[in-house]
This record gives sequence, structure tokens and C-alpha cells, in this order.
Amino acid sequence: MDHQPSNTKAAFWMAGWLLAMLLMAIAGREATRALDVFQIMEMRSLIGLLMLYPLIHLAGGFAALKTSRPWQHVVRNVAHYGAQFAWFLALTLIPLAQVISIEFTMPIWTAILAVAFLGERMGLWKNLAVVLGVVGVVVIVRPGANEIVPGQLIALAAAVGFAISVTMVKSLTRTDSVVVILFWMLVIQSAIGLVPALAVWRWPSAPIWGWILVIAFLGTYSHYCLTRAMLHADATIVVPMDFLRVPLAALAGWLIYNERLDTFTVLGAALILSGNLLNLKGAGGRKP
Repeated sequence: MDHQPSNTKAAFWMAGWLLAMLLMAIAGREATRALDVFQIMEMRSLIGLLMLYPLIHLAGGFAALKTSRPWQHVVRNVAHYGAQFAWFLALTLIPLAQVISIEFTMPIWTAILAVAFLGERMGLWKNLAVVLGVVGVVVIVRPGANEIVPGQLIALAAAVGFAISVTMVKSLTRTDSVVVILFWMLVIQSAIGLVPALAVWRWPSAPIWGWILVIAFLGTYSHYCLTRAMLHADATIVVPMDFLRVPLAALAGWLIYNERLDTFTVLGAALILSGNLLNLKGAGGRKP
């Protein structure tokens, strides 16, 4: 398997992640109208295991899924499960734009954790990418004098949890394959959520089944894309690319729901894109 450093390949896989996360946010909002978050997450993990089987087969079957770092997988997935639960819950409490925008504090926590625990270096370009990305998000959201509501705090907790998860994924890619990381994610999170899901179980209607299948597929293969991106670039390079999800969400809202693209959104998107381009340009030693 090709694990050579390549910002181009990392950007390609992050494009898959961005598309999957945008679609999953829509599916998550629709599914939570009818089902409890615990049930949605359990169905996502169990169905995701079935959907992952083709990759398991190609990797050599279940015998090839052994890991020498089981406890790192457990800790990573406890953090990710909590973050995912908070993210789905926030979708039911505050507007989608707020959930996504608050989630974009994640690169700040990820950068700090990657420097502290993975030995990565920030440098001028990476710092500029994070700063421009955060400023771009603030320009788009334009936070006013509104009080912080519980949904916003929950979304912030999700961002911190995702940052822990992303940092640990980068560490795990040093010893485990993408399929191994995904397999243990689904197994561990299925075990964590089984009892809570059974306590709130309701049989989904046919339309909700459709949204659940979308969540299961994208929830599994979005992580495949993210983990593949991590194989080709540092976390502090990969994660700022995710800032593009904010202007992409604004564009989707304009195309699908006829939501107006105002000057602030365009300006914020320009800042975010500039930060990402500077980040990729400044990764001096890592050639495509």
C-alpha cells in the first residue's frame, strides 16, 4: 500500500471526506426527527460493519485485523463515540450552520494535540492556515450578542472530542492499516452503544431506513477517506482542509434550498481557501 507523503493525495481523500460529511449532516438531521441519537449511532455501526466487509475481504479477511494497540483503539473510540453523539444531538438543538461552524474549532485543538503528542511542528504557514480558517468561519457566522445556548456548548464538546479522535487516528496509522482502524471503530462503538440503543429502540419507517443507510455508508467510508488522507500528510496539514466544509455547506444551501450567498459568506470562504492554499504551499519538505 502506498503511504508516501503527498499533499495532492491527502487533498483528494479529504475531498471525499468533505462530501461525505456534508451529506451525512443532512441525513442526520432527517433521521433524528424520528429516532433517538443512541439508536441512530448503533444502527450506523452495525450496518457499517456489513458495508465494510468488502474492504475486510480485500485486506485478507478477519485474520488480518489484529492490532497490537487495542487500548489505543478503545480510548480513541470512546472519545469519538462521545463526539459523534454530541454532534448528532447538537443537530437537533441548533441550526445546521451553527453546528458545522462551531465544529470548526476542532483544528485548533487538533493542532495543539498533534504538536503535544505526535511531535508535529506548526510553523508559520500552518499557523496562518488555522488563523485564516478561524477568521473565515467567524466572518461567515458573524456571532452577535446572542446568549450561548446548550446546543452550542454541546457542539463545542463534539469539536474537542473529534480533535482527540483525529490525533489518535494519526498515531494509529503508524502501526495499523486503514481497514483495521475502521473495523475496530465499528466494533468498539457497537459495544459501547448497544444497551442505550436497546433502551430507546423504535422500528424505523421506510424513509428513515433510507437515511440510516446513508448515515451508515458515509459514516464508515468518510473515515476511510480521512484515514487515507492521514497516511499522506500530517494532521496539521490535513485538518485545515476541512475548513472548506463551511463554504461548501453555504453553496449547497444556495443551490438546494435557494439560500442567499451574501458578501460575508463569500469573504469568509475566500479567507478559508487562502489559508488552505498557504498551508499546502508552505509544506516545504513534503512533495506530491
